[in-house]
Amino acid sequence: MDELILHHFDLSPFAEKARVMLGIKSAVWRSVQIPMIMPKPDLMPLTGGYRKTPVLQIGADVYCDTRRIALELERRCPEPTLFPAGRGLEMALAAWSDRAFFEPGAGLSMGVSKELPEELLQDRKAFFNFMEFDRLTEQLPHLYGQFLCHANLIASQLADGRRHLLADQPGLADIHAYAPLWMARTFVPPINAHLARFEALAAWEARMRAIGHGDRSELEAGAALEIARQASPAAAGGIDESDPLELVAEQRVEVTPDDYGKVPVAGELVTLSLEEIAIRRADVRVGDVIVHFPRTGYRVAAVG
Repeated sequence: MDELILHHFDLSPFAEKARVMLGIKSAVWRSVQIPMIMPKPDLMPLTGGYRKTPVLQIGADVYCDTRRIALELERRCPEPTLFPAGRGLEMALAAWSDRAFFEPGAGLSMGVSKELPEELLQDRKAFFNFMEFDRLTEQLPHLYGQFLCHANLIASQLADGRRHLLADQPGLADIHAYAPLWMARTFVPPINAHLARFEALAAWEARMRAIGHGDRSELEAGAALEIARQASPAAAGGIDESDPLELVAEQRVEVTPDDYGKVPVAGELVTLSLEEIAIRRADVRVGDVIVHFPRTGYRVAAVG
């Protein structure tokens, strides 16, 4: 199997999701560090403009969004599974984690930190379109309250003494719940006092940390691009002819996240199903690549 190459930065909560997935799989993988803010000159040749973190590269195939990364890791390495309680609910919880739980945590991270670099602040103002930056200070009590409501849901699920949320072993549901807490404990130190009331939560978080990140080694970005250039993309998955969008194979389309970071990626449509959108595109630095997105949370539209 081609090497697993994760393009990420260490302080990203979404990258932490992918790293814990790799930990559950005890995977051997390469780490390419990318900038926290734009520009990201060694990522754009692979993604065609998609700027979110993380991105998983396997040869000349590029997997965007932790939902799509989870499915690919599961396909290539079925055991131990990321879905001990079944795929449906564990995947569905991504929407809760990435929006309802993440957004107040992100607001706290930006509102509590008083010495953010100006370039980071300006980047996130353009990126986080859900956040009212001019009102963050006055909204802090509300944000704390919302974040703690979701933490309480996790603690309630653990209240019967179970070790993990939905099964005897950790799965994607645990990862979805863990990442916003990891972010808050990293960037919002006052949250620790608020979370102290949830004893079961702290013990479960310790079990999640103990999973680790698998076998990681560093790789230079240029070497990752060369790996893509030397490889050929995997076979396309095909087009669902019953899909309501009525798009066809090789049609030129744009794929855009529907929440934030709404940068469209253009290419030729090669896969359209209820689980995946994939497009073929070319770049002088990497040659032909296929960029894969989850269907949920993304818009795909014909160009022209």
